[in-house]
Order: sequence, then structure tokens, then C-alpha cells
Amino acid sequence: MAAPDYVPTDPTDTVRRYSSPPSRKRSWSADRPGDLDQGQPEGVRFGTQGPDQGYAYRLVSHFDDRLQLGKLSREDVVSGCVAIAMRRSGLFGRGPVIHDLTAAFSVYGFLDPDAPSELVELREKMFSQIANSHHYSERRAVVDKVLTSALEQPHGVIVSSSERDWRSNLAD
Repeated sequence: MAAPDYVPTDPTDTVRRYSSPPSRKRSWSADRPGDLDQGQPEGVRFGTQGPDQGYAYRLVSHFDDRLQLGKLSREDVVSGCVAIAMRRSGLFGRGPVIHDLTAAFSVYGFLDPDAPSELVELREKMFSQIANSHHYSERRAVVDKVLTSALEQPHGVIVSSSERDWRSNLAD
């Protein structure tokens, strides 16, 4: 460990020098038990992986004054829509941005004060209690109901298509 000049040292002590770690004779390979050799797994209940996805929770506060919750709790709405925003950002291989949340809240009409009653009934049924960790399957159903082809569109297109016909971005 290096020490400042004013620290007294014994002149007879040997000074340690830097030495490089031993070189590897072969290149690195994914051979440990936890290493993924073919990328992230895909399938039912795996979700869509992406970097820094938790940042979506930080961005939610920008929507607090605009959310139309109806009979649902804020936690349930945020839980479902943040999961949609994380999926959208993961599809692009990046962390979430404000536009991902705008798209997610718009798909289920949470930014529309005059949302159709049929959509309100659907979201009250689908979003009820999904913030609870025991309802992961229900949260995945909310996310999986949104079409991947819709999430790949620019957020403005998602918002306008949801306003025209709310069914256009959701699977049957």
C-alpha cells in the first residue's frame, strides 16, 4: 500500500512493487455453471430483459397528476404499466425512458379522462391486485396482452392508435 512521504517508514523494509496477474493461456469461455453461452433465455414467464429497467419506477412520478385510476389502486396501475414499459425498452435493448411509460399508460387508457367504459371494465378486471408479488402470472398476462408489433412503434403512434381504437394495440 502506498503511503505519503510524511509517514515514517523503516528504511530497511523492502518495498512492494506492482506485479501483473498471471497471463491466461487460452481465451475466456462460458464454462462456469452460471454462465449463459447463448444469451438470455426466452419463454413463458421470462419477461424481456434489458439494462437498468428499474429506472422506470423513477420516471413514474412524472405521471402522478395525469393518471386516471378509476377504482384501481395506484400501485396496481404502476406495477402493470411499468412492466409494459420495461418490456418495450427491453425490445429495443436499452433502459426505459419517459416515452416507454407514456406508451404503457396509453395502451390501457390511464391517461385518457374519457376512456371507453368497456376498456375501463377490462383494466379493472386485469389490473386488480397485480402489484402483489403473488400475482406475477396476472401481471405477465397484462404485459403479454399488448402486441409486440404495437410496442415496436414510436410512442406517438401508440398513443394515437390507442385514442382512435383501444383494441388496436391489444391481443384478443
